[in-house]
Amino acid sequence: MAKRYWLMKSEPDVYSWDDLVDQGEGTWDGVRNHRAKNNLAAMQKGDQAFFYHSNIGLQIVGICEVSVAGITDPTDETGKWAAVKVKPVEKLPASVTLKQVKAEESLAEMELVKLMRLSVSEVRPEEWKKILSMSKANAKQAD
Repeated sequence: MAKRYWLMKSEPDVYSWDDLVDQGEGTWDGVRNHRAKNNLAAMQKGDQAFFYHSNIGLQIVGICEVSVAGITDPTDETGKWAAVKVKPVEKLPASVTLKQVKAEESLAEMELVKLMRLSVSEVRPEEWKKILSMSKANAKQAD
């Protein structure tokens, strides 16, 4: 099965990119939205996700990889919610802001734009490539 891409939101004052890097592996849990749960359940080991800082920053800051898929959320007593474990892959050369994503016409259909409140969303391969190129362009502008 082909690798799939995702975007996972976390409030940086609760769990940030740096927290994941410090831990080396983290459990993505606490999701209580059915569509986001279905996305977590669909993830396979090796899938990659953008790490997005929500509420503070509103930006894509890094790439993480699913290291363990198909686990039950350890914070859920009912056993009906999904979770995965993720490991950091790399920090983006420069962050890509939500404002930049919204301004990019080719990303108008991205779930990050269309379903703003969704904490775990799918990213199509062409969207993934565009975000990576935007990050590289942002890094060049910063030099």
